[in-house]
Amino acid sequence: MSNILGFPRIGKNRELKKALEGFWSGKCSHQELESVAKDLRAKHWNVQKSLDYVCVNDFSLYDNVLDLAYALGCKPARFKHLSGLEGYFAMARGHKEGVACEMTKWFNTNYHYVVPELSIDDEYKADASAIIAQYKEALSLGYKPKIQLIGIFTFLALSKVVKGQREDIFQKVKSAYFDLIEQIATLDSEVVVEFSEPIFVKGFDAGIFGLECSKGGSAIQCIYDNITKKGIKVIVSTFFEHSKELTEILLKTNIYGIGLDFVAGSKNIESLESIAKSDKVLYAGVIDGRNIWVADLESKLALLESIANVIPKNRIVVSSSCSLLHTPFSKEGEDKIDSQILSWLSFAEEKIKEINVLEKLFRGNADSAIQSFLQENKKINAARKNSTKTNDKAVRERVKNYTKTQRAQPFNERIKIQKEHFNFPILPTTTIGSFPQTPELRALRLNYKKGQINKAEYEEGIKEYIRDCVKFQEDIGIDVLVHGEPERNDMVEYFGEQLQGFTFSANAWVQSYGSRCVKPPIIFGDVSRPKPMTLEWSKFAQSLTKKVMKGMLTGPVTILNWSFVRDDLARSAVCEQIALCIADEIDDLQKGGIKIIQVDEAAFKEGYPLRAENIKDYETWALKCFRSATAIAESQTQIHTHMCYSEFNDIIKTIEALDADVISIETARSGNRLLKIFKEVGYKNEVGPGVYDIHSPRIPSVEELKTQIKALLEVLPKEQLWINPDCGLKTRKWEEVKPSLKNIVEAVQSVRGSL
Repeated sequence: MSNILGFPRIGKNRELKKALEGFWSGKCSHQELESVAKDLRAKHWNVQKSLDYVCVNDFSLYDNVLDLAYALGCKPARFKHLSGLEGYFAMARGHKEGVACEMTKWFNTNYHYVVPELSIDDEYKADASAIIAQYKEALSLGYKPKIQLIGIFTFLALSKVVKGQREDIFQKVKSAYFDLIEQIATLDSEVVVEFSEPIFVKGFDAGIFGLECSKGGSAIQCIYDNITKKGIKVIVSTFFEHSKELTEILLKTNIYGIGLDFVAGSKNIESLESIAKSDKVLYAGVIDGRNIWVADLESKLALLESIANVIPKNRIVVSSSCSLLHTPFSKEGEDKIDSQILSWLSFAEEKIKEINVLEKLFRGNADSAIQSFLQENKKINAARKNSTKTNDKAVRERVKNYTKTQRAQPFNERIKIQKEHFNFPILPTTTIGSFPQTPELRALRLNYKKGQINKAEYEEGIKEYIRDCVKFQEDIGIDVLVHGEPERNDMVEYFGEQLQGFTFSANAWVQSYGSRCVKPPIIFGDVSRPKPMTLEWSKFAQSLTKKVMKGMLTGPVTILNWSFVRDDLARSAVCEQIALCIADEIDDLQKGGIKIIQVDEAAFKEGYPLRAENIKDYETWALKCFRSATAIAESQTQIHTHMCYSEFNDIIKTIEALDADVISIETARSGNRLLKIFKEVGYKNEVGPGVYDIHSPRIPSVEELKTQIKALLEVLPKEQLWINPDCGLKTRKWEEVKPSLKNIVEAVQSVRGSL
C-alpha cells in the first residue's frame, strides 16, 4: 500500500502559470484555461498510477484553501455578486469591486494561501461540483481517485474572522462543510477522502479544538464521527511536525486511517502504541515531501520495520510526509546541475518511485530490479556522504573556532559615535534598497546570460542604471542612498550564485502562489565565499556621490529559509557557515568605505517552529547567526536590518537581541499599533517604520505622509526615527516610485521645520 498527499500542479514546464497569465491578460479563453488544467491533471495522474489512489482536488487554479472557501460559499461581501472564475480570481487577485483577500504562508513553508474571510452575517452554502467533476474525470481515465480535502479545523484556524465570534461562525461553516461531504458521498458507496489537518501539529488549542458539537463532547471526535457516518472512508493526515496530543483524540473516532509525518515529526513514534491499540491504519509519512534529497532507502526501511514492531504491517501504508506540492516536478532535463549532485536529488516524480520501491521492500516483494534500485541508492548516499563537494574541513574548522558574536561596543556607545560621524538631520530618509526592475534591465541581464552582449556592455548598462538612481536620490534630497540593485535577479539567488556549496537548477520550479513560481537555491555542501560579492558595485555607487551609500546584503537566516537546505547537516550549522560569509562581506564593505550596511532578514520569522517548545532553540541559533554575521562591524559602521512582517508582538525581544543599529519595518498598513510594541518594551535602537505601502500602485500625498510621520512622533522620539517606504521598490514602476519618494522628502522637510 502506497500513498502521497498531493502532487505539484503548476506543470512540468509551468504550463498552468502560462495559461493563467494568458487568461488574466485576455489572451487565453476560459475554455483554453480549463483545457490546460484538464490536460495537466491527466498527466499528473499518469505519474501517480502506481500508487493505490491518484489524488483528486489537490489540483487548483490558484490555491486549495481558496478552493474550499469558494466551495463553502465563503465569499467576502464585496464579491458576493460575482460568480464563476470572476468571483474566484477576485478573492485571489482583487477586482474593481474591492481588494483581494490577504495571503500568508502555509505554516512554515514558502507556499502562500489565500486567507478566507468569515462573517457571522454570511450564509454559507456548499457546492462540491468542482470536486465531483475532478473525481469523475479521474474515473473516466481508469484511475482510482482519493479526494484531498482541507480539514474543517485547519480551515477555521487559518481563516480571518471579520465579524462575529469564531464559535458562532464555526457552527455555520460546519453545516456547509457537512453538506459538502454529503454531496461528495453521493459519488460512490465508499468514497476515500484524505483530510489534511496540519493545524493539529501546533498542539491543543482550546479556542479551536475545545469547541463542542451541538450534542456536546469534543468537536474533533463529533465531526469526524459524523463524516464517517455519511459513507466516507476517512483518513486524517497531519504533517510538518508531530501531533501527539491530537492524535490521541483522533484515535477515539471512527475514522479509517491516520497520517503522520515521521520526517519532520520524529516524536510521532511515541504515538505508535496508542495506534496499535486502535483499529486505525497508519499512513506512515517516511518520504520527505518538502525537501529534494534522495531518500536513504535502507534507513527508511529500518524505520518502517521499527514501526511494524508495534503496528501490524497490514495496517501500515508507505506515504509521503506531506503533499509533494513543495517539490519540483521532475529531474528530467536538468542539465544545469553537476551530474553527481543531480544524482543526490529527488523531485516529485522520483519520490513516487522511492515510495513504490520502499513499499515492495517493506512487503518482501522486491524483485531483481528493486534490489538493483536499492543497491544504487546505497551507492548514491555513500557517495554524497563522503564527497569533497559536501565536506570542506576548512569551513567546518573555521565555524568551530569562530567566537565573535557581539559588537565591540554596546548600542548606546555605538550610536553616539555614529551620530557624530554621519551628522544626519532629524528623521533621516532612506529606502529599503531595491529600485524598479525595468523591462530594459531584465533584458540586459538576459542578453548577457545568453552571450548576446559582452561583459563590458553588460557592466556599462548596470552602471548607467546606478548613475540614474544616484542622481535621482541626490536631486530629491534623500539622506542615505542606495544603488538600486540592478545587477540582482533575486535577493537570495544573487548571493547563492557567488557562494561555494550552492547550486541552481534549470527548471526546478515550485509554486509560491497562483502563477508565481520560484526556483529556490540548493545548498548541497559546506558554504564558503571565494571572493567579495557586492563590494565593486557598492564602491562604484559610492564614488558617484558625497552622500552615504548603503551596502545591501541578505542575512544568513533568510538565505537559509528561502533555499532547499541539505538534510545531512543541522540547519543551524548550515546557517552558521552562511553567517561567516556575510561577516566577510561586511568587513570588505567597511574597509572599502561603505559605512552603512543593511543585512535583510525578511524571512527571519518564517523559520519559527510550529511547536512552541522548539521556539527557544530556533531563536538561539538564528540570533547567533545574525550576530556572528554583524559582529565584525566596527562601532562607526552602522548596521541596518529589514523585516517584512507586521506581527512582532511575540518576537519583539528577539528583534531587540539582534542588536542592529536600525531596523526598518512595515507599519503602513498597521498604523501605530506595531510601533507601540517597540515603545512598550523600551526598544532603544533606531527604527524606520514604513510610511507608505509599496505593494499598492497608489502615490501617497505629501499631506498624507506628514500625517503619518506626525503619528509616528507621538509614539517614539524624533531622535529614534528614520523615514522610509515599508519595503523594497523592485516590483514598482518608476512613474509610481519617483513622485512617492519626492513626496516623502517634502513631507519630512516640512515636519522637520515644525520640530
